[in-house]
Amino acid sequence: MNPHGLSDPGVPFPPERLPNRLIHEKSPYLLQHSHNPVDWYPWGEEAFNRAASEDKPVFLSIGYSTCHWCHVMAKESFEDTKVASILNREFVSIKVDREERPDIDSIYMEICQRMTGRGGWPLTIVLTPEKKPFFAGTYFPNVSRSGIVGISEILLRIADLWHGQREEMYRKADEIIRLASPESINSGEDPDQRILDAGFRDLATSFDRKNGGFGSAPKFPAPHMLVFLTRYWNLTGQTRALAMAEQTLTAIRSGGIWDQIGSGLHRYSTDAQWRVPHFEKMLSDQALFVIACTEAYEATRNVY
Repeated sequence: MNPHGLSDPGVPFPPERLPNRLIHEKSPYLLQHSHNPVDWYPWGEEAFNRAASEDKPVFLSIGYSTCHWCHVMAKESFEDTKVASILNREFVSIKVDREERPDIDSIYMEICQRMTGRGGWPLTIVLTPEKKPFFAGTYFPNVSRSGIVGISEILLRIADLWHGQREEMYRKADEIIRLASPESINSGEDPDQRILDAGFRDLATSFDRKNGGFGSAPKFPAPHMLVFLTRYWNLTGQTRALAMAEQTLTAIRSGGIWDQIGSGLHRYSTDAQWRVPHFEKMLSDQALFVIACTEAYEATRNVY
């Protein structure tokens, strides 16, 4: 036991499930993890200084209190003493509430999207002690299943690479930072028309002609795509772009993904017909959907 009444960081996990450092935080999300066997730190220099002094990578997990898959991963993995023992032995672990620290979340979400082509929560990042990311992902099951590698296997593999191929890990981290820099992301110029045309073709290919939206279940409303289609129609006169946006907005507003009693948009539909929602709402989704509906109304004068 250390002087602060917390578990000794040298012990794989607290033998009596004593509270970790998150017990002193104010965030409801962090407090939810304050009795995990994982020796969590809040975001701060204390964690990174320890990682540097002990020559360990940093395991960063970002989520929020109403996130379904955050709770699933917590239950499956962060409450599991075997996973905790790996994290406590090989990593310094940090928990971040994205609603408390959107600045940190936005940085590493951009990194995850660029590395993997997708994002979401829980957001899982592995960093060097200098805060350089070299691994990114979202939810991982406790053990490998359905083609998804389990978090235990991932952690052990990363630990092996850290000990045996450290130079390669730093080289990869530097390359990720270079590719994610503002200079490589955005030149400040308007996008080339060919890029816009390619974006429209990609959306048209994945469009669900029967139910609206893109792809199959689970189906996300993706209001940013609907805004793109409306603006693409405004720029090019391509009527199919506007029709795709209209059909999707109408299907969402008449389906179960829309809260017919309390109003507001659920995060996604578990089926392709927008009938059965995943019962979770995010403020950012509501804001984007308002923009999508407003711009479509300006184009069509139809109320959604």
